Amino acid sequence: MYQPAHGKFVVEDAVELLARLTATLPATLVTTTVDGALRTSILPMLFDADAGKHGLLRGHLARPNEQWRDARPGAEAIAIFNGPDAYVTPSWYEEKRRTGRVVPTWNYTTVVAHGVLVAHDDLDWVAAHVRRLVDAHELARPEPWSVDDAPEGYIRGQAKGIVGLELVINRLDAKRKLTQNRAADDITGTIEGLNAGSARERAVAHDMNEAIADG
Repeated sequence: MYQPAHGKFVVEDAVELLARLTATLPATLVTTTVDGALRTSILPMLFDADAGKHGLLRGHLARPNEQWRDARPGAEAIAIFNGPDAYVTPSWYEEKRRTGRVVPTWNYTTVVAHGVLVAHDDLDWVAAHVRRLVDAHELARPEPWSVDDAPEGYIRGQAKGIVGLELVINRLDAKRKLTQNRAADDITGTIEGLNAGSARERAVAHDMNEAIADG
């Protein structure tokens, strides 16, 4: 991932940021076929930060989705997790009023996990993964649903239609482009402008305030 030489967008703790994004956001999984063609899928993935040097991502694909067959030794894959993003107008900058020497931009947060994909065409592995995935997204809800709420054998029957995946991470690229390269009054104006906008824009403003707090 491109990082400008000034280094203002570099994330010091990419593992922590990845853990936060995977809790609520799906991955864009990108792989290559044996012929070199690209394939992509959107899927939720669970992050195990304690597995290996950079952690491990676990997910699954529908069996008819041929992308799981791209899991082969030595074939690198990437999983992209994009956080809140928003357009930034120069009209929010104090610099526009001072000199007019400004241009639009886009603010965003993203993590790209690079690694080797491993397929798990094993019913027990898949069933255990589905339980962990459900619990991760249900347990905090007011009325959490459990795989145990389904009829006996139903979940395992459904699990026969999917294949498990693990992305063994060998490198993490993380970036938070949140107007850090602008003067303080331009940053303040951008936060105010975003806070007056949509839910997505307000989420970017929240990330900007967080980046300021983190120093």
